[in-house]
Amino acid sequence: SSHEHKVNLKKSKEVCLSFIQDAMLQKQWKRAAEFLTFYIESLERDFSTAYTGPSEMIWRIGTEVLCHHSHSSMKQFNSFIEQMKTLGVKRYLKVCLEHAFHLLCNGLIDEAYQNLSLAESWRFGEQTAIQDKEMKLIQAYRGLLDYYSWAKQKNILLEHSQDGFEDLSVEQEMHSCFRKAAVNLREIIKIPGVWDQFVKCYVELLEFYGDHNEACQVLNEYAYNSKFPANPNAHVYLYQFLKKHGKSKKSLISALKILHDIVPSHELMIDFNTMLQKSKRRKKRQLGLEVIFAALDYAGWKENVKAWSCLARQMKQIVISEKHLDWIKQEWNSRKDWWPAFHFSCYLAKRNWQENESLSHEKALVAGILLGKDCKYFKYVSHQGCKAQVKRFRILKKFVNKHNPAYLRISG
Repeated sequence: SSHEHKVNLKKSKEVCLSFIQDAMLQKQWKRAAEFLTFYIESLERDFSTAYTGPSEMIWRIGTEVLCHHSHSSMKQFNSFIEQMKTLGVKRYLKVCLEHAFHLLCNGLIDEAYQNLSLAESWRFGEQTAIQDKEMKLIQAYRGLLDYYSWAKQKNILLEHSQDGFEDLSVEQEMHSCFRKAAVNLREIIKIPGVWDQFVKCYVELLEFYGDHNEACQVLNEYAYNSKFPANPNAHVYLYQFLKKHGKSKKSLISALKILHDIVPSHELMIDFNTMLQKSKRRKKRQLGLEVIFAALDYAGWKENVKAWSCLARQMKQIVISEKHLDWIKQEWNSRKDWWPAFHFSCYLAKRNWQENESLSHEKALVAGILLGKDCKYFKYVSHQGCKAQVKRFRILKKFVNKHNPAYLRISG
């Protein structure tokens, strides 16, 4: 019966999709292609109007299979994508964008640019307004390719100027690319979102032409506009720009403070700690200690010599002055239950000593102050250092023994 036929067809399509999924997960692209062919044929036999969205499924699966199939060619991929563009106007711009990405991945930059230009000129009644965001993405990526052309022309111009030649045609082409790139990049970064690459390129264009105020304004907007999602890179770009142009330490610290709040394990936390330690303000020096402690909470920092050196230096200054031991105590209270096993085990003492003498020295100083002269990590490293007759380890041992009362005060 007609009902049984529909039920059986639906089941066969579902089974077929599960086989395709299984083949793709196992990277069996030939097998996936065979099942996809069967799936398309089953759709052609289905005369009902109940189903929705199979064209997107075919597009997604087909693209993935063709990208990885050993016997697929660019000609086949282009042919497939062109067919996908005609299957539904709602997805037209998305398909165009993916087509451009694939062309770029294969080094076909001119073809990608041409595809984006054609997509930008596409119009289809109300769908044009509905797909406004996709259209802005199309324009933005075209702007990115205009930036790429600008960078190429700039390099040619710089090479010619070194040789004492002036090429007006290259300079005109470069300025033309700049204008086209700037217009499209400026538009996309006004929309709340994560636009790292677009922002970086736009700022580079502005910097090259000496518009530093506009570049700074763009980066500030990208970092501090509450409508944009929290993005650590936005604060990194702002900090790098401010540092490059010799801005005040106050503005540098402000940029890194927010970065610390978002990503306390970021590599720039060493720069942040260094700036804070040099400050005359007590609150900032205390924040510096907090920053370096927080960074060392993460496994990726366990063997970072610079980080341990920063912590050791600041802790040593505090212990010698006998001021602000409460700062260390405050940080240590929340860590004393897990840092000893995480950082100061016997196993790590042996490994650190074998692999990096400087690391073991800085860690041993910190361990001695936090856990006292009987700490296993400190005892092992200082013993090995003295045994090897390395002067700084003898000094380390004397320092920790002399200031053991500080440990007692820190440990409470």
